[in-house]
Amino acid sequence: MLTVIAIAVISMGVVTGPASAEPTDPAPRPSAGCSAPQPRPGTEPVLFSSRGVSGVYGRDIPESLDGPAPVVLDLHGYMEPAFIQYTSTEFGTYGRTHGFVTVTPQLLRPGLPRWDFGNGSADIGYLGDLLTEVESTLCVDTRRIYATGLSMGGFTTSSLGCQLAERIAAIAPVAGLSDFAWCDPARPVPVIALHGTADPIVAYEGGTGPNARLLPSPDGTGSADPGHQHPDVEGPGPQSIPDNAAAWAGRNGCGTEPAEQPVTGDVILSVYPCPAGAEVQLWSVLGGGHIWFGTRSEIFPAALVGNDTDSISATTLIWDFFRAHPLRS
Repeated sequence: MLTVIAIAVISMGVVTGPASAEPTDPAPRPSAGCSAPQPRPGTEPVLFSSRGVSGVYGRDIPESLDGPAPVVLDLHGYMEPAFIQYTSTEFGTYGRTHGFVTVTPQLLRPGLPRWDFGNGSADIGYLGDLLTEVESTLCVDTRRIYATGLSMGGFTTSSLGCQLAERIAAIAPVAGLSDFAWCDPARPVPVIALHGTADPIVAYEGGTGPNARLLPSPDGTGSADPGHQHPDVEGPGPQSIPDNAAAWAGRNGCGTEPAEQPVTGDVILSVYPCPAGAEVQLWSVLGGGHIWFGTRSEIFPAALVGNDTDSISATTLIWDFFRAHPLRS
C-alpha cells in the first residue's frame, strides 16, 4: 500500500514532516555493547583507528535512556572540521535531550577535512568500523542507526545509504543528496533530503555553483572547482537535486513523480509515492544556500554559502523522519 500523505503542519512555529501510515515499530535490537559497562553520559572525544585510517569522534550520550539508544552519525562538509558540524546541527545537544547517541567523526590526516565517499573506499570502511565500535561499547539499538551530513558529508551520507543499507535505517543528506551509478543498496533506504534552490556551491540544477571555485583543494592550495580540480576531490554529479531524489525514489520502488506542497513561504516539500517504510522526501528551500537550515551558528558567511531560513529546522525535521524509520528487515 502506498504511503498515506498528510499535509505538513506548522504547530507553535515548528514545522513537522508529513504523517504516513507505518507498520508497528519493531522491538529494539540491542547491540553487543548492552552487556558491557557503559560510559558516563555527556560529551567526550574518542580516538578511533581502523584500516590504516585514524580519526576522532565526538560522542554524546543522553543522561537517561529508555532501553537501547538510537544513533545519529553526523558528518561534516569539505574543509569544515567536525566542530563546525557539531555547532551547526546541534545534534549532540538535541540527542542528549531526545534520547539518542550522536557520533560526530573527523579523520586525522594531512590537508583539509574531507571524505572519500567512493565505492569501496577506505573512509566508508572506516565509518562502518566506527559504527561497529559504537555498537560494541554502547548500549544502542541496531535497528535505529542513522546517517546525516552537510555538503561532502551529504555525499558521504548518500554513499553510506548505498553501501551500508543493511545497517543504516535511513539517511538525511543536506546540500549533498547524490545518486551514484554504482549504487545498489541491499534494501530500500528511506531518504529525507534538504537543499537550497540558490545553493552557490552544490547547484540545485546539478554540478557545482559559482562559489565552488573559491574553495581550496585538499592540500590548502588552488581550487576545488571541477575546472581546476585536485584529483582527491570528487564533486557533485551532473544531475539536478530533484533528479537525484527521483533516482532514490525509483531505487526504493516508489513512483518518480512527487506530490509537491508548499510548507512555508520559502519551503516546498516533494513527497514521492512510496511503499511504507521506503519514503523519499525532498525539502527545497526557495532562495536557500549551502547551509544547515535553521542553524544558530554564525560561522557560515552569507557571501560564500548564501541564505539560511528561519522557516524550518533541519535538525528537527531529520530527527522526526529518523524516528519514524527504524530498520525493519
